[in-house]
Amino acid sequence: MSNSRGNTYVNAGRAIRRLLNKGADSARGDDASSLKKAVASWLNESHPTPNPLISLIDKSGRGFYHDSTAELLCPVDFNWANTRTREGIRNYEPDFQITAHLWPTFLYSNGKYDREDPTKGLFKGALLVRTFKHIFTSPSSAVKMQPDEEHPGHQEPLYKRSRTSGERRTKSNIAAILGMRSVQVRAIAYSAVQLQFASSSCGAWRIVDDVFDHCQFYIYIVDYFEHPPTPAAKSSVDTLLVWWNR
Repeated sequence: MSNSRGNTYVNAGRAIRRLLNKGADSARGDDASSLKKAVASWLNESHPTPNPLISLIDKSGRGFYHDSTAELLCPVDFNWANTRTREGIRNYEPDFQITAHLWPTFLYSNGKYDREDPTKGLFKGALLVRTFKHIFTSPSSAVKMQPDEEHPGHQEPLYKRSRTSGERRTKSNIAAILGMRSVQVRAIAYSAVQLQFASSSCGAWRIVDDVFDHCQFYIYIVDYFEHPPTPAAKSSVDTLLVWWNR
């Protein structure tokens, strides 16, 4: 990798990381405000339709107070369909704490977790991809998103897919502003943090929501991609990044 390209990737990564810090309240807030409505709309348009429908304005009924968002946020270590699990999480029991070190279901393709192959479908969740597209390309590109596809075929890379011809062209693609020439690990992590927050019942941004630390969640995801423990894990990550840049 050339020094110029390497510097571009580093600078893009730093810019995304700063979005989680206090100095980027405006940018992060804009993303959070936009996604608050977008995620609710995506879920309300899904099948089966959430009952009750998820409010586009008031987040107090989201999180573990609504089955649709709870299923997304529930760690794959637990089974939200289990009554004991629902009670334990909602009652904040120690054995059912929702921390940043447990992968939420929304990270997985079709929300399916394979205990025999824990990385299968990881970071391929449709809502995660939609959130990335909403933030880094354009909201309309996320609206047109198709359901999870393991083999999407030859498509334009996610970070390049542009707004529709009817959208205003005066606002630059965020990926272009950040100098992203491929999907960045930190952009995936930032998107996951924003989706986590949008699905939660938390009304205002905070680093730690109950015991869930958004910054730790971000770091945990970045670490997964950038510090794989074995050659096999690195190969899996490389393949995953090819998928994201399909």
